[in-house]
Amino acid sequence: MKNKSDRPIEENNDKKKAKTVSGWEAFAVLAIIISTIGISLIFLGAEPHVPLFMSIIILVVYNRVKGQSWTILENGIVKGIQSGIIPLMIFLFIGVLIAVWMRSGTIPTLINYSFHLISVDYFLPSVFIVTAVIGISVGSSFTTASTIGIAFMSLGSALGYDLAMVAGAVVSGALLGDKMSPLSDTTNLASSVCKVDLFDHIRYMLWTAVPAFVLSLVLFFLIGHNQDQVVRTEINEWMTALQESTNVHVIALVPAIVMVILAMKRVPTLPTMLTGIGAGFFITLLLEGQVNPQEWMTLIQHGFEMESGNEQVDSLLNRGGIQSMMWAVSLLLLALSMGGMLSALGTIPALIQAIQRFVSTTGRAVLTVVLSAIGLNISLGEQYMSVVLTGEAFIDRFKEMGLEGKHLSRALESGGTVINALIPYGVTGVFMASVLEVSVLSYLPFAFFCLLCPLITIFYGFTGISMKKREING
Repeated sequence: MKNKSDRPIEENNDKKKAKTVSGWEAFAVLAIIISTIGISLIFLGAEPHVPLFMSIIILVVYNRVKGQSWTILENGIVKGIQSGIIPLMIFLFIGVLIAVWMRSGTIPTLINYSFHLISVDYFLPSVFIVTAVIGISVGSSFTTASTIGIAFMSLGSALGYDLAMVAGAVVSGALLGDKMSPLSDTTNLASSVCKVDLFDHIRYMLWTAVPAFVLSLVLFFLIGHNQDQVVRTEINEWMTALQESTNVHVIALVPAIVMVILAMKRVPTLPTMLTGIGAGFFITLLLEGQVNPQEWMTLIQHGFEMESGNEQVDSLLNRGGIQSMMWAVSLLLLALSMGGMLSALGTIPALIQAIQRFVSTTGRAVLTVVLSAIGLNISLGEQYMSVVLTGEAFIDRFKEMGLEGKHLSRALESGGTVINALIPYGVTGVFMASVLEVSVLSYLPFAFFCLLCPLITIFYGFTGISMKKREING
């Protein structure tokens, strides 16, 4: 016989579960949220924090209207933020890394040497290619953008380029390198979710990456061709101020080399960054011969500050520190909270289930996966969840249609990983905007690689190119 004392516990557990959500209801909720965010960002010029906060209020009201417990949303917020703890820590570590590397001379030295290595006449294509190569080497778009990416942004400013274009080239190259690197966490994630060999996945991604690379390169040649260049004497003055005010020295590259080696050895991101910070500290001690603890406390908190006499150089190098990442951290906390609430309310699973009915042909299958991953990016602002949730939702359907895991993994990368950099409140988008100091909506039109990947993948789906099916055993 059932104990009466168990009944309150069961009722309490039921209150913690969200009621069933229909596909149309889920679509309506997401449409309201996306409209709120879109109108606020595009037409009202709001910072992304505000529409995200408004969206959270909308979800609170929606939960109340359904007569559900606050505990449902609270659990969703906790789970959402838990999934982003590591990215949040990476943001803080990057802030410290940038400040320390400015002081040690690592980033100024990268700027100085990059100027002599790249083509001034073909600056944007050079930026795109170099960042792609570095991205493949280290397997991290974050590391690429926060090191050589900052150097290229500084050079682009000195050369008179529109910084939105330069940022677009940096983001495109960094994401290309990230997707083609066996060291990338998202590349490993996509292959593992779809149960595909890592290198098979990378080889198959070439079908999308190569044409996207070529088309992006052509576009960067075209838009960079008529850029006004500053005179050589002004550039030399800029570089002289850089060399006189910072530790521009070949030994200052040691921290960057150490981080590349650790990344290639697949050492976890946080220990790699800590090592890079420590290496920067010791290089500073070696070059300057002294340490003022109070100065370093200020450096870590508020970033690198100097007065070189050249206002342009000062504005580009005075950055970094924990405080500089608070804008990004607060935005990410809001985005992760909203994503967790959407999942807890059952809107995301309901929408995916409704969309699955649309999948009947190869073209529709690829289109649906790409759009679902993009939709989850917009809804959750989180690339990992867009890959995992979409992959798990469609893997069985792809098998039923005779499509292989690599077909799914490529679609996930095209709609999941590369698109996150184009979402103003996405983890990657927030990071890129914070580090490169250019808003996502400003560089979005020039992030050609990120824009082309989903289009090329969808094209393959409907034409059948590279989409050979396996035989289905009856």
